Amino acid sequence: MGGLQRLEQRLEQVISGAFAKAFRSAVQPVEISAALQRECDNNAQILSRDRRLVPNDFHVELSQTDLDRLSPYDSALAEEMRTQLGVYADQQGYTFPGPVTIAFEAAEDLTTGRFRIRSRAQAKVTSHATHTQVGRARAVLEVNGTRHPLQPPGLVVGRGTEADVRINDPGVSRRHVEFTVAGSDSGTLAISVTDLGSTNGMQVDGHRISSTQLHDGSRVRIGNTTLTVRVVEGG
Repeated sequence: MGGLQRLEQRLEQVISGAFAKAFRSAVQPVEISAALQRECDNNAQILSRDRRLVPNDFHVELSQTDLDRLSPYDSALAEEMRTQLGVYADQQGYTFPGPVTIAFEAAEDLTTGRFRIRSRAQAKVTSHATHTQVGRARAVLEVNGTRHPLQPPGLVVGRGTEADVRINDPGVSRRHVEFTVAGSDSGTLAISVTDLGSTNGMQVDGHRISSTQLHDGSRVRIGNTTLTVRVVEGG
């Protein structure tokens, strides 16, 4: 028995008899699961002979009718699909850069029975900053839905454990870039970023550069990850 058949049986058990009735003429969950696997296949990036990076953040777009039918079961469906996708990734030698998330959304241009998937590789981001430090910061660094305080003297971003902000992105070096933060006589913040001799370099607002001053809204891209500077006050 194939993985998708096992998934369908498990879903039927989870959702009981309501499953067949709810999805008889709508998008079938097993179709979505198969499409998630194809999305990984089509977007795999080679890391080494035995490892390939694939997306881990998936948005399944459906018609409003299909979404309404699915909504009572979306949590159970997403959990089963994550499990099945993890098994498939292990079989194919795929690597997720962070936790797998699957969200269901309505799309006005889709009719009943049709769906599409948007995906991206979103690296896991960690640091030692506390919620209090983030809340008090006059400037922060936004990375994949997380916020990290930018305060004097600054911080190092990279993939290694020695970095202040760690990003699980294979395109990011262990110590990739350093953000420098300094105050001024007027009380504003001066923020700059410098490449630390990384393998893949960095781009700031779309331009490849080794060092530059930053402002509110500046976007620094390293590897497959974008870091955005947000000045909360002053600066």
